[in-house]
Amino acid sequence: MSFRDRLYKIVLPLVIILASLIVMLVMIRFRSAPKKEVKTVIGVLAEVMTAEKKDYRVVVTATGTVQAGNAVTVTPQVSGRVLYVSPSFVAGGFFRKGDLLFEIEKVDYELKIERAKAALAEAELYLAREESNAQVARQEWERLQIKNRGNPNPLVLYGPQLKNARARVASARASLKGAKLDLKRTRVYAPFNCRVHSEKVDIGQYVKAGVGFGVVDGTDKAEIVIPISRDDLQWLKVPGYGSKKPGSAAAIKVTAGNKLYAREGRVVRSLGEVDKRGRMSRIIVSIDDPYGLKRRHKNGGPGLEIGMFVEVELKGTVLKGIIALPAGALRGNGKTVWVVDNKNRLRIKPVSIVRREREKVLIDGGLSGGERIVITSIPGAADGMKLRPVNKGPAT
Repeated sequence: MSFRDRLYKIVLPLVIILASLIVMLVMIRFRSAPKKEVKTVIGVLAEVMTAEKKDYRVVVTATGTVQAGNAVTVTPQVSGRVLYVSPSFVAGGFFRKGDLLFEIEKVDYELKIERAKAALAEAELYLAREESNAQVARQEWERLQIKNRGNPNPLVLYGPQLKNARARVASARASLKGAKLDLKRTRVYAPFNCRVHSEKVDIGQYVKAGVGFGVVDGTDKAEIVIPISRDDLQWLKVPGYGSKKPGSAAAIKVTAGNKLYAREGRVVRSLGEVDKRGRMSRIIVSIDDPYGLKRRHKNGGPGLEIGMFVEVELKGTVLKGIIALPAGALRGNGKTVWVVDNKNRLRIKPVSIVRREREKVLIDGGLSGGERIVITSIPGAADGMKLRPVNKGPAT
């Protein structure tokens, strides 16, 4: 290799490196300073509701079982063979007050009336004789001229005999009246508007007086037995003994198919006892015309049948100046809420809760009307955190 070739291999790389260094220094020397960017924190997205103070009616939700307002066992007052049974006198059949349920053979009771009439006639004849004898005895006593005779013996004037004769007439009349009453009792009628719950009587059967042969439930009213806690009971109006004030209104919810129907009722009394197991009080809600026999209900729907399990909303006391929030708005230990201040920062506020319902909490202290309440769950939330609120409207 010649000297010239060796010179190229050594000098040329050095020239390239030197030129690169010069270019780099020039670029560093005349470069413009980068612009500083200020990063803006936009905050965590959060849904909020506006708190509104207003009057709020407490609603107590409970469940109960429908039972008959009145139910009786059909018991004949006389004995005999059954001659007729109404075709409707079967389980589920309906009757109006005074409709005939079944009839007992009445021949024996017609004969009893005839015997009672004969006994009455005989007693009246006996009384007439004794009255005649008493009149004669009085006349004879008056004709006697006895000095200082004093008052005659009652037996002489037939006093006791007349009392006995009148008593026999009264007894005979009572027997006749009783025989006629027994004849009427051979026909057994519905005691009130009712539906047959059960029956066990048929034509040709011999029935005995005082033995039950069926059960009927009243259709004018039904009752719902509702177990309720003492905490919920304080918000309701339950009429006490002798009270004429109406109890709390109630809405009875019944589901049929995919539809929900509501019926109106009212609290009428308390059973005055606490369940030993659940420690719950029990109140009674009354419903008029549970089967809809008297009139069609506004929203239709099925009748309230005995034994049906229903949901009941009881309308309680009206609370003044209350803020109602969704139950999910409570935070931490269930006694605080998250509020967005006027700088869109999260603030943790303790609140006073007057009542907790199934889906709402009623707050009577700690919040003001118009405050924005966070309803979104935010992991790692802390007081002062920047938020980006989205208003979902007023809390109701």
